[in-house]
Amino acid sequence: MMTFLVFAALAAIALYLRKVISGKDEPGHADLSEDAIKQQWRKLGFYCELDDQKRLWVLTGSRAGLLYFPDLLLGYVNDPQNAVDGSKQHYGPYGSLEVMTWTTAGLDSHAIRGSLDDLTRLAELVQGKLVSAEAGESITIRDEFAADSPYGLFLDVRPDGFDPSSADRERLGATAKPVQNPNSQRSV
Repeated sequence: MMTFLVFAALAAIALYLRKVISGKDEPGHADLSEDAIKQQWRKLGFYCELDDQKRLWVLTGSRAGLLYFPDLLLGYVNDPQNAVDGSKQHYGPYGSLEVMTWTTAGLDSHAIRGSLDDLTRLAELVQGKLVSAEAGESITIRDEFAADSPYGLFLDVRPDGFDPSSADRERLGATAKPVQNPNSQRSV
């Protein structure tokens, strides 16, 4: 019995450490301080929100910050635990960004999903679009990834040095002010 308890304790510690080291968050971290939330957005490299009215996953960041998204996808793909359909990981301080392994590619109000090959293709597509993107530009990806998808992916490219936590108006209130984006939009 003592061996079982020791094994269970070690397994729990290993799971906790894996979560802390990987930076993967579970949804609903309401107990985070404002500074902790800001730091997690900065660590992620971009701000992410779901716009249900426009049916878009909106990622806001500098080009360099937005390039962390393809890295995140490729990290997800390379984790053997995510090989099974239904596997998922949450990212960001609220865990609102969900990437999920699924038989068909798509974006909906729940997750960005697809087979590991689909998610790799999305990472490559985003990288390719960001290569020539300039600050003030926005990029919408839908049909190239999943034509029948109810949602799209919107990349809001900001200037170098952009702090992704400044886009978190809902939780951080007055510390973040909306930024006007008067420049062009490219649809894909």
